[in-house]
Amino acid sequence: MVLENIPEWQPDPMRPGGPMIPRTEWDFAPYNRWTFQRHREFVPSASIWRGPGPVLQLPERLTDIDGIEFEVAGRHSTIREFLDSSFTDGFLVLHHGEVMAEKYMNGLKPHYQHLAMSVSKSITATVCGILVHRGLIDTDSPVTKYLPELKATAYRGATVQHVLDMTTGVAVTGPYTQPGTHAYMMQRAAGVKPLESADDPQSMWQLIQRLTEQQGPHGALFNYRSSETNVLGFIMQRASGKLLAELISTELWAPMGAEEDAYISVDHSGFAVASGCFNATLRDYGRFALLLLRGGVLNGKQIVPLEWIEATRSGNRDLSLGEPRSFSSSTSSTPTVLPAGGYHNQFWIEDPERRTYMCEGAFGQVIYIDAEAEFAAVKLSAWPEAVSPDRTAETLAAIHAIRGACA
Repeated sequence: MVLENIPEWQPDPMRPGGPMIPRTEWDFAPYNRWTFQRHREFVPSASIWRGPGPVLQLPERLTDIDGIEFEVAGRHSTIREFLDSSFTDGFLVLHHGEVMAEKYMNGLKPHYQHLAMSVSKSITATVCGILVHRGLIDTDSPVTKYLPELKATAYRGATVQHVLDMTTGVAVTGPYTQPGTHAYMMQRAAGVKPLESADDPQSMWQLIQRLTEQQGPHGALFNYRSSETNVLGFIMQRASGKLLAELISTELWAPMGAEEDAYISVDHSGFAVASGCFNATLRDYGRFALLLLRGGVLNGKQIVPLEWIEATRSGNRDLSLGEPRSFSSSTSSTPTVLPAGGYHNQFWIEDPERRTYMCEGAFGQVIYIDAEAEFAAVKLSAWPEAVSPDRTAETLAAIHAIRGACA
């Protein structure tokens, strides 16, 4: 029997000698339609155990959302049309703690983990908030209090909060697709792309130690840089004495009642790449959103500090006043428009009045959280483009329409 409609490059049980997915292009279209659901088959990874405890059950109140209409940039559409045309892999809507809609597309299964890209940053920072509340990390302290080795880099004088808000003055060259830039080398140092030269940094730590140039004063400019999240990961490891994958498991994934293990890719030294390599199931991303909707509480236990969540939702308003200097990014793989509420604690603040906020990753990964409406939405995708302002605007318009229908 020959299976039809399988691309020539996709692994096929009937064609073991077929073409292979290029290791340098696994995250690009069309391959990402396959690889984003199978990330650990392409890079080394560390498991994030869900723990021995009970699974948080998600009650269902399934509603037909396909016919909900919305408009963006003068175009009318329905949710069904949006999901079909936006390279959707999974879509989940939560309202009042119940699953309102749950859709699996492009072969995604409920037990498949999906790559989160830069949504990983928000998950890492949430665990950081737990450590801050516990007194292990002081956000006003200099980075070098925890990582004195970085006194020889441009991170000298930066605080942990500067790292959390991506407002250090460290110069990081890009883009990701240009050989020789920091962003290009970062993918190789992270282990997600093959090393090209013995002179390349062999790990994230080696790459960070090469960031010795400062382009401006710390705290003056928001500049989207994945290096900041990885510095944060090293701080968390040094302060806790635990590897990052273990920290996420014990502090967040197990306590929140995850149903499946998650996993995160690791570099050549074994460091879990905090900036964009987290993988989990659609429902477990929903459980993470639900935990934040509930103020960080599950079964009467405060898992994520409420004050951390509230501070995050309020955003960094000093960086959201519309000045051109408020955003600079040569390495960004997420939208290059700073939302009205800014960026704070590695979350994007979508609406400063409603204090809606979101996790966002390249190629169409979104977790949207509106605590006032008790509403959240998760979209897992495999866009052909890493960044698309038009697709981002369409995604938010669709989510707003669903939220409006709930109200």
